[in-house]
Amino acid sequence: MERIFSGVQPSGNLTLGNYLGAIRNWVKLQDDYESIFCVVDMHAITVWQDPEELRRATREVAAGMLAAGVDPKKNILFNQSNVPAHAELGWVLNCVARLGWLNRMTQFKEKAGKHKENASCGLYVYPNLMAADILIYKATHVPVGDDQKQHLELARDIAQKFNNDFQKEVFPLPEPMIFGSATRVMSLRDGTKKMSKSDPSDYSRIAMTDDADTIAKKVRKAKTDPHPIPESVDGFEDRAEAKNLMNIYAALSDVTLADVCQQYGGQSFADFKKALTDLAVEKLSPISQEMQRYMADPAEVDAILKEGGERANAIAQPVMDEVKDVVGFLRP
Repeated sequence: MERIFSGVQPSGNLTLGNYLGAIRNWVKLQDDYESIFCVVDMHAITVWQDPEELRRATREVAAGMLAAGVDPKKNILFNQSNVPAHAELGWVLNCVARLGWLNRMTQFKEKAGKHKENASCGLYVYPNLMAADILIYKATHVPVGDDQKQHLELARDIAQKFNNDFQKEVFPLPEPMIFGSATRVMSLRDGTKKMSKSDPSDYSRIAMTDDADTIAKKVRKAKTDPHPIPESVDGFEDRAEAKNLMNIYAALSDVTLADVCQQYGGQSFADFKKALTDLAVEKLSPISQEMQRYMADPAEVDAILKEGGERANAIAQPVMDEVKDVVGFLRP
């Protein structure tokens, strides 16, 4: 069976963007692929994290995956730092990847901003660790959003160079899996920016832990424009916020954006927001309640992550041993 690897950072509350862009798709895929899902806590420390908050956020992200329907028996669910091979292979790949490749990574430029000289080395080289996350399991497919395609292309380049350098086909070239509506959910306050856990405005995002009243308030305050809803997808030019809300509705209801235009075209956003609120509450409230149940029992979450880490390590360590032999490391 083909193998999937995907992960999410424990950096703040999971958002609707995490759910629609990643976690919901994982749930759909878990019957058809061998699936490895990871809370990438090593990536989180590329910027400073409060240790207690990092532990709490790691459990919360795992709880969100479980509450959304990721089956820890059918799949492997673990946190990255529990499998040493991620860091070991990450270093080897640091020595395979080229500086020019990393210099082209747009996310470093966005995250470091004008203060890139003060950014951590980890933030610069974390695409290599991301490649290691995928390649240590010889994953064949990676579900990604549009903003992560560049990193997967880098992983493919690194895998190909490693295989060429050592004249041995160690790593497969992982294929991207990109899904439909709302694969990239945008901010409720600025439709040109991705919905982010790090945005200073809580009203820019819907968190998976939000209750019905909070969801309703955030949707009501979401930025739109004074024009009616377009009757076709051609009517979204220069209307990023309108398109974002309708994309969210399409994704939550499993229809196309064209279907939503046909259903609501010509109506006001006041009416549409009521429908979107009802739909979001219907889909997210059960997940929020189940997350709260898991968070009230951290020992259960820890046990699931521990077992997942052991299962992940059983796959990763033989691959790391193979890499050491291929590279020429002495293993007495």
